Amino acid sequence: MDAEAVAEWETAVLSGGPADGLRMRVVDRPSVVQVTYPCEVDEAPHEARVKVEALYVYRRVLRDGDEPVRYGFDGASP
Repeated sequence: MDAEAVAEWETAVLSGGPADGLRMRVVDRPSVVQVTYPCEVDEAPHEARVKVEALYVYRRVLRDGDEPVRYGFDGASP
């Protein structure tokens, strides 16, 4: 993206999966959006400081002139 270009944010909506109905703002209509959700860790080995998150993938639904941009849950990824 050109440093002098003004980013144009637009509204996007997630459909399906754990973030169903979530509205957000995106730039340049990315083809994939990742959503993470924190998981609880019962006990980390050797006093390691770890953080575990579940990863969910949403792919852009292609439609001409669609507003807002829509992303559908991809249950097969990753």
